[in-house]
Amino acid sequence: MSEVFNLLDGALDREEEKPGYRNRRTQVGARLGAELLGATVYETPPGEKLWPYHWELGCEEFLVVVSGLPTLRTPDGERTLEPGDVVAFPEGESGAHQLWNDSDEPFRVLIGSTKPGGVYAAGYPDSGKLLVDAPSHGLRKMLRDAPELDYWDGE
Repeated sequence: MSEVFNLLDGALDREEEKPGYRNRRTQVGARLGAELLGATVYETPPGEKLWPYHWELGCEEFLVVVSGLPTLRTPDGERTLEPGDVVAFPEGESGAHQLWNDSDEPFRVLIGSTKPGGVYAAGYPDSGKLLVDAPSHGLRKMLRDAPELDYWDGE
């Protein structure tokens, strides 16, 4: 029989303790045996952000609000989401997003994604960073996105 995870009250087994970004989560995709799909349930308490504002290359995501009232920031502005809302985040800067909790109750969301097949990149516009990640090659670098270098710099 297949594994089952309940989005409303399933146990969350990991925690982020960074002040301002506290949350509990579990990788549902992995728990259910998925190999090509990524899916994580996050629960974020009042006053906390889920992650920094960012966009991705090599990964497309969608979000389902399970409970609570998260605030979503995108390049189009900010809006409060409600249970049952679904939002997609395309690759690139147009898919930049961030969630935070302005309410008095925790919110719970499911984030699903395509898993990066090789090289993955993420940009963090607010802090001027760029993540380059190639897990199958043991490479993970967080870099400043400026100043830009010429291709031949240092050659």
